Amino acid sequence: MSFLISILIGALAGWLADQLFPRFSFSIWMQILLGIAGGFVGGWLFGNDFQQMLGLPDLLARTLTALIGAIIILAIAGLIKRMNS
Repeated sequence: MSFLISILIGALAGWLADQLFPRFSFSIWMQILLGIAGGFVGGWLFGNDFQQMLGLPDLLARTLTALIGAIIILAIAGLIKRMNS
């Protein structure tokens, strides 16, 4: 169940990141994939200490961590997309 929640949080984070940075606009499926990857990147970069340091409820802290990771992944993917255009 925790893995499914992580996938859903990553999908939400990917969509939010794309809404915050529309100049790197991707399809909804790419947003979801980038968000899931961003969730893993955010978790790897910040770990559980960051979530505890924020003092937020677990679900909100995990979403914020995934959002930050998704923004990083989205920026990298946007640069790659721009270079190939």
